[in-house]
Parts: sequence; structure tokens; C-alpha cells
Amino acid sequence: MEGLLTINNVWMMICTGLVFFMHLGFALLEIGLTRQKNTINILFKNIFIITMGLLLYCLLGFNLMYPGEFNGFIGFAGFGLSSPLADGSLDLAYNEGYTYWTDFLFQGMFAATAATIVSGAVAERIKLNSFMIFVVLYVGIIYPIAGSWKWGGGFLDEMGFYDFAGSTLVHSVGGWAALVAIWLLGARIGKFKDGKIGAFPGHNMPFATAGVIILWLGWFGFNGGSVLSADPELTSLTLVTTCLAAAAGGVASFIFSTILYKNYDITMFLNGILGGLVGITAGADQMSPTDAILIGAIAGVIIVLGVALIDRIRLDDPVGAVAVHLICGIWGTLAVGIFGNLAGFDQFITQLVGVACYAAICIVGSFLIFYVMKVTIGIRVSAKEETEGLDIHEHGMDAYPDFGLKQQ
Repeated sequence: MEGLLTINNVWMMICTGLVFFMHLGFALLEIGLTRQKNTINILFKNIFIITMGLLLYCLLGFNLMYPGEFNGFIGFAGFGLSSPLADGSLDLAYNEGYTYWTDFLFQGMFAATAATIVSGAVAERIKLNSFMIFVVLYVGIIYPIAGSWKWGGGFLDEMGFYDFAGSTLVHSVGGWAALVAIWLLGARIGKFKDGKIGAFPGHNMPFATAGVIILWLGWFGFNGGSVLSADPELTSLTLVTTCLAAAAGGVASFIFSTILYKNYDITMFLNGILGGLVGITAGADQMSPTDAILIGAIAGVIIVLGVALIDRIRLDDPVGAVAVHLICGIWGTLAVGIFGNLAGFDQFITQLVGVACYAAICIVGSFLIFYVMKVTIGIRVSAKEETEGLDIHEHGMDAYPDFGLKQQ
């Protein structure tokens, strides 16, 4: 028993490290797909998210998300972490698979991810102080309450809603907030002009590509750790379905985008991989390899159509966050009722109800946060700051001073 606990706990620690490493991937992807003049601003946001997110999750979020016995909608087990000790030693009865401390740290890494999704969508025109206030309120309050509905044993868990590792609980939670934010913020200057969609190419495709590869690697911890043990059957299947869905998403996206636009678009290829990963996350432990390929391939097509849809309705999403995390998150959640061990009409309806419940809390919560800031302190930088770059105006420095690169 003690040896099994050690093995399980070590696996969970490794997965925690992999999920932490994903934050580097998010940062590289975001700066790669945006313009050079906003690089430091984006890096600052990403560092703030992981540091503040962990502190908030320790002081408030963990006990909001896992309150123990509660009414199924909202509960709170108290501020800060408790000390799970028995006779002066760590109480190993907390869970047969891992310790209390490991549980907190693994779940804390997930919490910060939801805000990182929003960072990419609002890039290049949001006020830094407004974004930081959003992170504090969304990660500290909205995300853990929403998470408690399923992972904390709340009403959706009792209903039978299934989300293995967070297609909805993490990715759509971030995606809904991203959608609300870009609607209230408005598009970047020049994005939609004279009825045409302006192109703002990312300044560093090698960074963006490296970011996606790092995220793919980190997803082994994201999904593999969500088994919550080192069970060889479940972990190996989960890693296989995760990897195959990513590959299928990338291939389907690049083929479909090539047919539509007659060029080989690396950004569609990269976002297709991420779409496949998001899509499989809700049911990675319930799918066969063939199921995973189908789910990933459909997600890859959804990415191409989703990006086009966001542009058509005149919403500006510099990194495709809404298409990847929201639309593919919804698809992956619903796919649990279509493919795999849980497939069935009743399960599909339950999944649909879960999607609707998370849409409600996330849209209302994020709208209240952003709208109040918009009418008080403001959420958008001035036209001068946006045109000349946030790095110079908000941080007083250039990301590449030694290379003498001209600001775009």
C-alpha cells in the first residue's frame, strides 16, 4: 500500500511539473502569434497569471472548489490550506493515490490555465491593470465555484456530467471569458477596415511552433495526471488517445484550410493540434484510439471554421483562443455522449446541460467583471499606446533591444 502510494504520488508530481511547463508553451505561442512591440506585455501577463493564480488558489480557490459537504452549488471550507497531519506526520489517509499537498499543487496548475486562455484573446490592446484585476476575480472566485459543480462533487457531478480533464471546466471556462472580453474590448486598430479583414502576422513563428510542441508535451501531464494515479492501463490509454487526437487535429486542420484557402497555413496547423488536444480532454480515458482520431479530426475542421466565424462576426482574437478553447471545448464535452464508453442519448443531453450551465456562470461572471471595469477604470489602452506598442508605454523597454528590429 505504501509503495503504491509513493508510485502514484511521484506520477502526480511529474504531471504537475508538465502542466506547469505548459505555461511556457502558452507564453511562446502568444508572443509568436502577435506583434513584436507587445512581447514584454504578453510575457508579463503570463508570469502574473501563474504567480498570482497559485497564491489565490492557496488562499481561496482550493477550498471553494473542494469544499467537502456542500449544497452542490457553492461551498467554502475556509481560507488557506489546512495541515493534514496525524500524530505529527502527513496524514496519508487523505487519498489512496496521492497526498493533500500534491492534490493542491496539481489542481492549482489547472486554475491558472483558464486565465492564460483569455490573455491570448485580449492581446495587444487591454490595459495591464484591468487584466490583472480580472485574473484575481476570475481565478480566485469564478473558476473554483464553477469547478466545484463537477470536480468538487456538486450538482453536475451528481447529475452524471462527465469532464475528465477539463474540456469545459478549464478550456471553455477560459473560452467564454475570452469571448466576452474581446466583444467588450473591440478589435485592434486596423483589423476591420472598409469591410475588409486586416492581417496582423505574428512576428515569430518559431516561437509559436515551439509553444505548441511544449503544450502538446504538457498535455501528457494535463490528461495523464487526471487519472489521479499511476494506474498503467488508464494512464497509457489516456496518453495514447491524447496524442492521436492532437495529431489528427493538426492534419485535418491543415488539409481543410489548404482546400479552402489554397495555401499551407502553419498557424492553422498549430491551432489544429491544440483543437484536437482540447477536444479529447473531456473523455480521454473513455475513448478508443479510433474514437480519439475522429474527435481530433473533427476538432481540426472546427478550428478552421471557427476562426473564420470569429472574423466574420467582427471579433478580434489574435491567437484563435475562442475557436481552440471554447468551440473545441464544447465539441469535446459533447463528444463524450457520442463516442466511447459513455456514449448515449441521455449522456449527450447531460453533457449539453453541463455546457449550458458553464456558459451561464462564465458569461455572467466575466461580463460583470469586464463591464464594471470598462465604465470605471477602462479596459483598453489609448490609440497612441496601441499603435506604438504596449512594451514601450507600459513597461518602458523593448523585447529585442540588441537586435535593432524595427517596431511593427
